[in-house]
Amino acid sequence: MRVSDSQARTRVPAGVKTIAFAVAIFICVLAGSLPTRMQAQSRLATAGVYSSGQAQRGAADYKARCAKCHGAQLEGLAGPPLAGADFLNIWKSQPLSDLYGKVHITMPLDSPGTLTPAQSTALVAYILQGNKFPAGGADLPSDEPALKLIALAPAGTPAAPRTAAAAVSFPAVGTLNQVMRGILFPSSNVLFDVQTQDPGASEKAGAKAGAATTSVRYGNVYGPWIGVDVAAIAIAESAPLLMTPGRRCENGKPVPVDRADWQMYVQGLVEAGRVAYKASQSRSQDAVSEATNQIADSCANCHRVYRDVANPAMRCTPPAP
Repeated sequence: MRVSDSQARTRVPAGVKTIAFAVAIFICVLAGSLPTRMQAQSRLATAGVYSSGQAQRGAADYKARCAKCHGAQLEGLAGPPLAGADFLNIWKSQPLSDLYGKVHITMPLDSPGTLTPAQSTALVAYILQGNKFPAGGADLPSDEPALKLIALAPAGTPAAPRTAAAAVSFPAVGTLNQVMRGILFPSSNVLFDVQTQDPGASEKAGAKAGAATTSVRYGNVYGPWIGVDVAAIAIAESAPLLMTPGRRCENGKPVPVDRADWQMYVQGLVEAGRVAYKASQSRSQDAVSEATNQIADSCANCHRVYRDVANPAMRCTPPAP
């Protein structure tokens, strides 16, 4: 039996229609105001988020504490440049709170954590000025929630063009297991050690002993947190070595670089290294400990398929002892 359109419609009492109409008007008004409210909550550095006076104060601290590493003109010396295309390509996709955190928590390299919040925001203001962002009428705030709402560029802004490097081929030298045992295994253990040993404890005591390293002889060359930094970077940067064409497993089989699951596992390890590095930059033992869960998971996902299997035809690496 076919029901007509008029029969299918539900009759709504007049009072309900009035309420629905009022609600609809309210929603339309609210929706119309959302873009304005969202714009008020998020800002671009091009809108003038710091003051000229704040940048001047930052310039004095920069000259005294930063220029020796980053150059008098922010061009970069021992440290990376803080102005120009290379700087913007790195930081434009991150909220300004990340740049502030980098300055406030990890700088200067020889005495990290000694800058006050006011000094740190003044240095960020000076960096913004050096990158030609206009000044405004108010100081850049020091609280992280406010800085999270400020970006250097709109989301999705393409990277500035760079000179293409000549293609160079680097054939594999070691086996998959040698790369893992030489780089990924010790680097992961440095991060796992943070679960039970706070890298900041010895630094607060003014000692470098126990720095994260695989070398006992040179174990006190770098501070513990720097050792955690570079361990995380080693994972993110060396994981793509597992995709090197021609690399072999310890049993002589070629590494399955063409398999979609292998590529997914490698990408997962790269991302785990990046997450661990960002956690390390916070200088928080809890944050790094939490990040090690992602490293453990990314390793375990691959091991279940290519190491801890009974079928030797699928096995690329020997089972764990």
